[in-house]
Amino acid sequence: MPKALPVIDMTDPVRCAPVAAAPADDAAALDVALRLKALADPVRVKMLSLLFTCAEPCTTGSLAAAVGLAESTVSHHLTQLRIAGFIASERQGMSVHHTPRRDALTALCKVLDPGCC
Repeated sequence: MPKALPVIDMTDPVRCAPVAAAPADDAAALDVALRLKALADPVRVKMLSLLFTCAEPCTTGSLAAAVGLAESTVSHHLTQLRIAGFIASERQGMSVHHTPRRDALTALCKVLDPGCC
């Protein structure tokens, strides 16, 4: 039986010492790895790019049309990005509006390379 990964709260941006500063402890390494795993899919990277460049909050339907996938598939990808803390979603009537969380990506960049941001 495969070993289950521990569940950690990733709703806040990653807050640990830069990986280049000192050896990362197990918890910090897991936190960073799970966030990178959420970005390790070309569709998710494309969707995140669309969210950052969209002038207004995007809906699941508009993202599905932009990436050429079913809304259910896009919804799955959005859930992974939300769990990792990279996007925020808000229901408005019959649709859900998604916005990127720049602070979460900036924090991840600073952990990977403190001189980048």
